[in-house]
Amino acid sequence: MSSESLTLISATPSPFARMNRIALRLKDIPFELQNEIPWESQTQTPKYNPLEKLPILIFPKNDPRPPVYESAHIQTYIVEKYADRGPRLIPADLDGSLLAKQIVVLGVGCMDAMVLMRWEARRDQAQQSPKWVERQSRKVDGALRAFSEYAEAAEKEGRGFVVGSELSVADIAVICAIGFIDFGDVRPGWREKYAVLARYFDRLDAREEFEETRPVMFNLTEKVV
Repeated sequence: MSSESLTLISATPSPFARMNRIALRLKDIPFELQNEIPWESQTQTPKYNPLEKLPILIFPKNDPRPPVYESAHIQTYIVEKYADRGPRLIPADLDGSLLAKQIVVLGVGCMDAMVLMRWEARRDQAQQSPKWVERQSRKVDGALRAFSEYAEAAEKEGRGFVVGSELSVADIAVICAIGFIDFGDVRPGWREKYAVLARYFDRLDAREEFEETRPVMFNLTEKVV
């Protein structure tokens, strides 16, 4: 594999790319962050991902590997392709590994629901679907309940992490999803409702790799919906 830096194409507020940025930093894998707005006409996203979505992990010109896309798959790629570098970020046992990946799916699904709610709110009022928003909102509430159950089980068992005894992609996904909830003020009062989850979130989100990757809003210059 090339020793040159990788490139992660992202959007500044993206909780999806934040997961990958944290994993790359924890494993001390050199990479450059290239920010884009994938919905605007000048985007280069379709060049690397036929689904026209971010994030995308790309390799140096002399590296024959094709681009890797979809945040959950990028996480799997990072932990498996760079297993010998830095912390594992995935439990060594099969059941733990599968559970961690399931929690990543849960985190990504929660993020997706929030993004869909945001886009619906950008439509003209007459075109918005309250039932659609309600459906996405239920996904966020369901994810929060599940995150809380994982955090409570970990605390009860004396563990600092939701799967196993070490930080994993599962923790990264949970923190990034909840961080996006906070970023958009999607669920005011969630801390009071889920006190154990709040303690877990604050402890991990204070780590350097998490603090340095918190989302930053961008300005859309073209109408998308």
